[in-house]
Amino acid sequence: MKNRVLMQGNEACVEGAIKAGMRFFAGYPITPSTEIAEQSAVRLPQVGGHFIQMEDEIASMAAIIGASAVGTKSMTATSGPGFSLKQENIGYACMTEIPCVIVDVQRSGPSTGLPTSPSQSDVMQARWGTHGDHSIIAISPSSVQECYHLAIRAFNLAEKYRTPVIFLMDEIVGHLREGIEIDDDENIEIIERRMKQRPDTLHLPYHVCEGEDVPRFHLTGYDIRYNITGLAHGADGFPTNNNEIAGQLVTRLMQKIEHNVDDIVQVEEKYCDDADTVIVCYGGTTRCVMSAVDELRAKGKKVGYFRPITVWPFPEKQLKALSKKVKNIIVAEHNYGQILLEVQRIVKDCKIGFVGKVDGTVITPSEIIKAVEEVK
Repeated sequence: MKNRVLMQGNEACVEGAIKAGMRFFAGYPITPSTEIAEQSAVRLPQVGGHFIQMEDEIASMAAIIGASAVGTKSMTATSGPGFSLKQENIGYACMTEIPCVIVDVQRSGPSTGLPTSPSQSDVMQARWGTHGDHSIIAISPSSVQECYHLAIRAFNLAEKYRTPVIFLMDEIVGHLREGIEIDDDENIEIIERRMKQRPDTLHLPYHVCEGEDVPRFHLTGYDIRYNITGLAHGADGFPTNNNEIAGQLVTRLMQKIEHNVDDIVQVEEKYCDDADTVIVCYGGTTRCVMSAVDELRAKGKKVGYFRPITVWPFPEKQLKALSKKVKNIIVAEHNYGQILLEVQRIVKDCKIGFVGKVDGTVITPSEIIKAVEEVK
């Protein structure tokens, strides 16, 4: 059964998270994500969960790591400046393989920038914000409906691959209100963490079964004691200076994502089969691109769009295949060209154009249309 409701993107994100099993939220208010904290404060007690407003973003990230370590699906939310503060603990979650979801509702920057204006300037920060080689998953919704369904997927991926997942929203989508369908269907896939089965591995928190990349869980605070550390560690969880073990650990952290890109990566393509020109877009920018593409198609122009739903890992295979079939690719994003860099790295077979904005205003369909019509 589906219930049709009018909802804001930030609110839909919370409903999706609760559907996925989120029962703990720790956060600190910051525009334009504050509604996520407000909605969590209302909704979590209604489902037996807990909400805490922490003293800052650093503590918020630490709190959800602790809650997840003892078995509670957890989430925090912020915007650009707060996302910067969370990075050290995001790195800790990567190294300790603690599943959690971090929502970043992007706004203009640098620093405090334009707090209420749209932007997509945290894309590279989502991938490389914390130091060291590490894997990351980042998902970018383009509608209120997707804020609901992709929030569920974010939690599923976090649990499946024991990793923090970045839910990379933006002000456009976060503050957008649309009619959406909320599922009462109990058949929606909800992935729970896989627990250790072999008694001889219960004291080894990072023991990986043969043929797998992801260690199974045994919860802290119960009958088995084990160690968790952000230092390089072996299967027993204790720090090590053994270079071979450290190298194997970092390699596995990378490979558990890289080996599963076909499961993780999602894209949307429309009108690409016969297109001469394809517009690459994601998140809130998709809305103006969709309008522009429809208008151009009505004029007889062979234009389509390609949207990474999973921004990281970037859908390299799909974009490379598409680039062999089209003449032009135009990247549209609300920054100075962050995904443009990825497209330029991958695409070798066609011309690349760019439409971007960094002044706090939105890209319009007319600007997309102009860019396409100027292509030669």
